[in-house]
Amino acid sequence: MVCHAHRMALPQHGMSKDDIVEALSRKRERDARWSEGRTFGMVYDGGEAVHEVAEAVALMFLHENALNTIAFPSLGEIQREVCDATAALVHGDTAAGFMTSGGTESILCSVKAARERGKAERGITEPEMVLPESAHAAFHKAAHYFGIRTHKVAVRADYRADVDAMAACVSDNTVLVVGSAPQYPQGVVDPIPDLAQLAASVGASFHTDACMGGFVLPFMEMLGHDVPPWDFRVDGVTSISVDLHKLGYTPKGASVILHRDKRLRQYQTFVFDDWLGGFYASPNMQGTRPGLPMATAWAVLHHLGIDGYLQLTRVTIEARERLVAGVRAIEGLAVLGEPEAQLMAIAAASGYDDRIDVFAIGDAMQARGWFLDRQAPPDSLHATISAGNAPIVDEYLRDLAGCVEQVGRLRASDRSTNYATLE
Repeated sequence: MVCHAHRMALPQHGMSKDDIVEALSRKRERDARWSEGRTFGMVYDGGEAVHEVAEAVALMFLHENALNTIAFPSLGEIQREVCDATAALVHGDTAAGFMTSGGTESILCSVKAARERGKAERGITEPEMVLPESAHAAFHKAAHYFGIRTHKVAVRADYRADVDAMAACVSDNTVLVVGSAPQYPQGVVDPIPDLAQLAASVGASFHTDACMGGFVLPFMEMLGHDVPPWDFRVDGVTSISVDLHKLGYTPKGASVILHRDKRLRQYQTFVFDDWLGGFYASPNMQGTRPGLPMATAWAVLHHLGIDGYLQLTRVTIEARERLVAGVRAIEGLAVLGEPEAQLMAIAAASGYDDRIDVFAIGDAMQARGWFLDRQAPPDSLHATISAGNAPIVDEYLRDLAGCVEQVGRLRASDRSTNYATLE
């Protein structure tokens, strides 16, 4: 039961600006210390110059509303140019899309569009979706919202999607097949060409979830890394989600959903012309859309440019390589799978499961000011590495080794793996 005895009411008399800033500063004291590089996820730090650009533009567009881009044509141009720049990175010569508030909304839009396409083109009234168990939870959220049956399929031993097992679940009712580049839990890229071909074999849509990799993999390829095929160069890929507010280093609230062409994009848009308020059209889940995240995304993309992202990606991947090697050098710890971009998962090494509890180690690390998400199965600590983490890699590895020794055989009584906002 939630206790409401201490609910906060509006003050009788308004507070001053200074009092408000002081009060909110106190509330932040226990927040994750992302600006020190000690948080492996949630916020990604592109550096002081990026902050300055974003903060200046944020004030310019603090009050604008992209609900109606006729009233605010600047936001229409911003959205178009951000989508075009993102499409160029993923080789979407004919791609069309919209900005959204984040990866979850982009995924919701892709699933909704697939459902509508399946109904319009194939007459499907009982839609189904096939996805690996590593696919983001937002796909299940979308299935719940939009009445789609899901077939969740176990991954292979290397944590990549099992194409043969997924093929056994594809049917005439399949409207969408899903793969990730990379998937979130262990940071590996699914076999996108095989999965996309599987979807195409029944006329279904295929979505590449590149929320995590969309602003990493293109620059890794430019830097000479061997990157598996995943974008619109792959036949059968009909939509891609790319988060700007992750390794695009833009402020929160900015993602892009792209469809291979405008014909496929039409299935995403909601149009209603039977309202006393007039014609209503909405491209995604939101009605009112804040202009601030859109404008700051445009600003950061143009401030960094290709050269800036190449440098940030170089620093990020080098940090990930150092972390993987450092973790594997600590007796009793392992990195799950073979991470291909900026994500990794730390677990007990084979044979150490009964001697090392990574959740207890995570608690000890948090007591030293480090933050990593818990996840399971298997029990592991998840890290999204960004350029902001690079300066503290050695310190992190020293503390991690110290915590392994400190914790010993102790086990955490709390086994929860919350990635949530619940009250």
